[in-house]
Amino acid sequence: MSHQTHHQNPAWIETIKESEAEADVKAAYAECGDPRTGNVDHIMKVHSLNPQSMLDHQHLYKTLMYGKSPLKRPQREMIGVVVSAINNCLY
Repeated sequence: MSHQTHHQNPAWIETIKESEAEADVKAAYAECGDPRTGNVDHIMKVHSLNPQSMLDHQHLYKTLMYGKSPLKRPQREMIGVVVSAINNCLY
């Protein structure tokens, strides 16, 4: 019996390329993408079939990382790093 890790057999989620985005998806990409390059991180692009969820994800991220909190920004980043490492996530 073969054991595969998620790196060998990743989940597949249909996404819309930046160059093919139209209307609501294009607007969501503009808001959630890198303003310097126009690139959208995969973690956001997975929402491309439902652009409102992309905008909601962006809002949640900004609230968690920049909103009022007893945690300082470096502490918040470190939590993200630790959780990503535990989950073997390269993000």
